Amino acid sequence: MKRTPTHSYPGINLGERHASADKATEVVTFGFWVFLMSDLVYFGLMFAIYITMIDAQVGGPGPHELFDLKSVFAQTLILLTSSLTVGLAMLALKYNLPRGRIILWFGVTLLLGLSFLFLELRDFMAMAEKGGVPQRSGFLSAFFGLVPLHGLHVAAGCLWLIVLGIQLRAKGMTDLIISRVVRLALFWHFLDLIWIGIITIVYFGGLTYG
Repeated sequence: MKRTPTHSYPGINLGERHASADKATEVVTFGFWVFLMSDLVYFGLMFAIYITMIDAQVGGPGPHELFDLKSVFAQTLILLTSSLTVGLAMLALKYNLPRGRIILWFGVTLLLGLSFLFLELRDFMAMAEKGGVPQRSGFLSAFFGLVPLHGLHVAAGCLWLIVLGIQLRAKGMTDLIISRVVRLALFWHFLDLIWIGIITIVYFGGLTYG
């Protein structure tokens, strides 16, 4: 009777094709998962601060004057598409496709991540031109404490993609590199989940209650 494989850690488990890497990845992925949960707690605090500060505009510009939902929608499509490309890279890893396929999907993910950051920075500059700067009100301080924090995480993920792509070319598919690919994929999907929270609570919530 064929044994049904079990998942030993979040994400795509590598299985029998990467026996040694799969076992080594299980331990470090658990630790990385703990790190992500601690990061989630910090984001949760920033979300809570934003919710309490939505009405603290003290005469400054509010969500209706500052938010560009068309740009937010474009950023959402870009980030969700990047989650798909990371998933394709993970499938290429799981099924032992040439490492060039993984590097290709990582390259596409990098371009999408940089496009997201470009649109987000453009929005921040547009807000500043309308007087939407952090020191203007409690609402804006809370906004710029949360949303750019996510952007910094995306920028860190882009840097990680570059470094890992170089390592893949230079060192090949070692157990250590494979483990790093798995953790990067988890990190990137985590960023997408945080962004869903941002568009729901910050943008839609801000327009509803601000």
